[in-house]
Amino acid sequence: MKIDRLIGILSVLLQQKKITAPELADKFEVSKRTINTDIENLCKAGIPIQTAQGYGGGIQIMDGYRMDRTLLTSKDMQMIMAGLRSLDSVSGSNYYGQLMEKLKHGSSHFIGGKDSILIDLSSWYKNAMAPKISLIQEAIESRKLITFDYYSQSGNSIRKIEPYYLIFKWSSWYVWGWCHNREAFRLFKLNRLDGLKKSKDGFVLREVPIPNLSIEKIFPGKIHVKAIFALEMKWRLVEEFGSHCFEEIEDEKLLFCADYTDKDNLISWLLTFGDKVVLLEPIEVKEEIKEMLIGMQKNHDR
Repeated sequence: MKIDRLIGILSVLLQQKKITAPELADKFEVSKRTINTDIENLCKAGIPIQTAQGYGGGIQIMDGYRMDRTLLTSKDMQMIMAGLRSLDSVSGSNYYGQLMEKLKHGSSHFIGGKDSILIDLSSWYKNAMAPKISLIQEAIESRKLITFDYYSQSGNSIRKIEPYYLIFKWSSWYVWGWCHNREAFRLFKLNRLDGLKKSKDGFVLREVPIPNLSIEKIFPGKIHVKAIFALEMKWRLVEEFGSHCFEEIEDEKLLFCADYTDKDNLISWLLTFGDKVVLLEPIEVKEEIKEMLIGMQKNHDR
């Protein structure tokens, strides 16, 4: 903790022109005496720190001092590079690639060895997704409104929003912002966006709540599903819902129990299993699938 605090104090001093010992004590939740000891230790380590008493006084680093890159460990640099690579995978420009080259230059002794973490945030629709992400980033930075066509279960609509956050959650990208149509903060899935444009109109920053990204919020479980799957479908159930969603029963079958988002998605999902699933509940969905299959058979018999 002491080492972490010393690095934290140094980071604060590098970002601020001057700060007092009581302010540092409050920030790091320690006594003023502990801060004074930490400042002495930083001075002993060769950091040129100046202190001044009285009105207008405080603690500051001597003008012209630059932080040595050795404050970052090899592991620190590996994590930074992994994060930059992940952003580069969805970038519509070469900004992150250039930033990685800047960090690599003269830092081979920090970034040596084989990478242990590789993250690719791009989707199968990278060519369409990267321009959307880039445009929304520009709009957030310049505080410009964005407009787009949005496709949802309730129908299609044209939206105008003030964008505040780009969010990646469980294989999908979202934009979080104030929707002028609904006069509330909303989360929009980028895959459902079309005709995205950045407006010339700006907006004044609001008090922005952190979006609720819980699984219950994004995928609310409205329908309780009970079904029997063939044992060979175990891999799909594990991949999509986890190993806790079923139990093995007699005749090498899997009894599946889970909550699903909405009826139409449930029916589409069940149909992908063909004859490897038998729906038990809800009864009304089971009857609807029967009618759908009868209609499909009639169409194919024509």
